[in-house]
Amino acid sequence: MSSCPSHGLMPIAQAQTRLEQAGRHQLLPVETISIYEALDRILAEDVIATLDVPPQANSAMDGYAVCCDKFCTQQPYVVSQRITAGVAPQPLLDGTVARIFTGAVIPEGANAVIMQEDAVVAADGTVSFVIQPDAYDNIRPQGQDIRQGTRILSQGTRLSPAAIGLLATIGHAKVNVYRRLKVMFFCTGNELVEPSQPLASGQIYNSNRALLASLLKKLDIDLIDGGVIPDNLEATLDALQQATQQADVIMTTGGVSVGEEDHVKAAVNQCGRLELWKIAIKPGKPLAFGYVHETPFLGLPGNPQSVFVTFAILARIFLINYQGQRDGLTPQFALIASDFAIKKAQTRTEYLRVKVVHGSDGLRLIKHDNQSSGVLSSAVWADGFAVIPAGQIVSQGDLLAFLSFSSLLLA
Repeated sequence: MSSCPSHGLMPIAQAQTRLEQAGRHQLLPVETISIYEALDRILAEDVIATLDVPPQANSAMDGYAVCCDKFCTQQPYVVSQRITAGVAPQPLLDGTVARIFTGAVIPEGANAVIMQEDAVVAADGTVSFVIQPDAYDNIRPQGQDIRQGTRILSQGTRLSPAAIGLLATIGHAKVNVYRRLKVMFFCTGNELVEPSQPLASGQIYNSNRALLASLLKKLDIDLIDGGVIPDNLEATLDALQQATQQADVIMTTGGVSVGEEDHVKAAVNQCGRLELWKIAIKPGKPLAFGYVHETPFLGLPGNPQSVFVTFAILARIFLINYQGQRDGLTPQFALIASDFAIKKAQTRTEYLRVKVVHGSDGLRLIKHDNQSSGVLSSAVWADGFAVIPAGQIVSQGDLLAFLSFSSLLLA
């Protein structure tokens, strides 16, 4: 990869493509685990159904199994058997009906189910009906959901609760997944203090540590918390080199600008290779990507909201591709009318923190008053980002691309 020219800004799409390609070049080992431990893991192979689902035709509701070919609404019927879910039925006797319950197997000789609300039970136990059924009424046919031999899940799928339920449906107790990605992360800055400690003059609480750890956990990443690296080159070199022995990926917040006290850039360059990208994104802009020896490295900005945005829009792409995920890589946008105006166009694509509200004429986007890169309260208030392309002004009522936090696995 070659870095962008120093006089220009790298387009977001170009940075995303480079990060996606870099992530796909990595490969994690495969392990076999219980489906009960598989939530959010990445499937390492296609899954092919080994049976039909349902395996036999069954009733869609409580009622009576009948043979509609010989059916007459004018006569009462004897109930010849009672069929509950999980019971193997007997063939239906001619001229009779079977009491049947939801999920129970349809007996041989029956081809419809009449729901119990359309039945009249006499004192002698016989049943008459108020409707004439059609063939296959209220029957779930064999293989209605899944046909044997079909691919039901693809390699690279992030396993959702529904996907895990589907694995159980076809009898899979275990599943092959990629090992969890191990990420060791550090914060930089002598001014950072842990929340449990008192603040001295010039110090701030370290929000980035908790923020980044939480963002990584949302992606089901195996975290190694490296804490805070002191602002000197020797400590930074030592921390990064030790991280290569423990992690698949190294991440930092802060320390990648050109300031005299920003040592991450120099340390990575000494023991690896680094690109400092200036990306056309707001908040954010500086993003470091490279390798410490052969371990991938991502350096995020130091301001908390810049960490949030650059992780969501950029770092996340590298991480989920390294994990092996191949579905849901592109978050879905919704077009929603703006309830605000922006009269001054920006030189970078801006990710505004916005909330979706119900207006008299439909959904509207309202923006938080404080869009500073150091403010996290706006991210708690917001539902997602409104994406404002570089060079664009916004008038009230304009349709804007809305990217929800949930679509980015951030909510």
